[in-house]
Amino acid sequence: MAHRLFGTDGVRGKAGEFPLDRETVARIGAALAQAMRAPGRRLRFIVGRDTRESGEAIERALARGTRSEGAEITTAGILPTPAIAYITRAMKFDAGIVISASHNPFQDNGIKVFSGGGEKVTETLERRVESLVADGTWSVPPDDDLALERTDVADAYLAHARLALSNPERLAGLKIAVDTANGATTHVAPRLFRELDFDVELINAFPDGRNINLECGSTHPENLSRVVVERKCRIGVAFDGDGDRAILVDASGRIVDGDAVMLMCARHLKNVSRLTGNAVVATVMSNIGLELGLRESGIEIIRCPVGDKYVMEEMSKRGLALGGEQSGHIIFSDHLFTGDGIVTALSVLGVMADTGRDLADLASELVVYPQVLLNVRVREKRDLQTVAPIVEVMQRVEERLSGQGRLLVRYSGTEPLLRVMIEGKDRRLIQEWAAEIGSTVRNHLG
Repeated sequence: MAHRLFGTDGVRGKAGEFPLDRETVARIGAALAQAMRAPGRRLRFIVGRDTRESGEAIERALARGTRSEGAEITTAGILPTPAIAYITRAMKFDAGIVISASHNPFQDNGIKVFSGGGEKVTETLERRVESLVADGTWSVPPDDDLALERTDVADAYLAHARLALSNPERLAGLKIAVDTANGATTHVAPRLFRELDFDVELINAFPDGRNINLECGSTHPENLSRVVVERKCRIGVAFDGDGDRAILVDASGRIVDGDAVMLMCARHLKNVSRLTGNAVVATVMSNIGLELGLRESGIEIIRCPVGDKYVMEEMSKRGLALGGEQSGHIIFSDHLFTGDGIVTALSVLGVMADTGRDLADLASELVVYPQVLLNVRVREKRDLQTVAPIVEVMQRVEERLSGQGRLLVRYSGTEPLLRVMIEGKDRRLIQEWAAEIGSTVRNHLG
């Protein structure tokens, strides 16, 4: 059986260790070329990376593998993930490859692959690549010592991204703080915002190969909050290491996450008749407040598992315009079928310009409900529907929530734990209900 290499966001691991050791990376590149091979033509790949010190070595190993199977590969250098996704589609490459571990520390790295349409590749292709990598009957020849051809595609991507904000002159001179997480957006994001005539306060924009995401960016927006307040900015935006997500900060320093962004953008898109399908895709981790806020506006919410690939799949299947995650991965399908932090920021700025409202005012429409998380250790992972007392207590809690809260119960994929999550208006009550479920689970499965 082939070893699983691909997770919810490509191949991930410690740089230099399996599966990101040089030989395995070369085999992944070669296997991708084998799996995608088409009779009578040469495959064309484009690769981009973030600022991690391991990126170039992984890029060279990938190139060695793809070229060994007759594919042509071009590097775009350091560029955000959504830029590679867009360029792959716009310039008709067969696949785009991104070398990044997103918001993880510099020691980690990863490989994610986009199809010629600019979407994450299918799990079918991923399983095929895994099977080929595990096949010991073939090998990748030694280093070819050929330098990668370099192409500068940043201008093409930025020209596309700026379309997310129409008539930017309405916000000319607006002061914005930008945290690039010492990552892939370091050069392109501040350049674009300045070209659009924003007054940019730039932080964490000096990558050294090791400081990517280091106490900065979308997972650590506290410093950005301080800068926004101290320097009297109207809005702050923090990207992650590869630029496919954004967390915002309002003028008072309050953090605005993906749930608030989805609510304000969904309502605005509906008002201007651009919310295709009148529905939004969100993961199971989005707060019940988003669901209730959308419901008030007559907008359906469609839940999916955690991972932007699952958001994208639901949006594509249903032909929807908007979806995303609480973490700041937001997909605007009119622009691209993957998260794009720059497009997210520009879209929110567009809502501000169209409505004449500040970010704090727009974000205040999301009422975040209290959430309780409880992990219960179990001796076995039986189907909960076969344990009558557990079914009964869960049904009682659902009835008590009466459509004004949410219960999510699921097993951990890696530990002998049952995870209980309850959201509702009254923290004391949902804590009691979570404890009631936990006690019943311990009595029957603990």
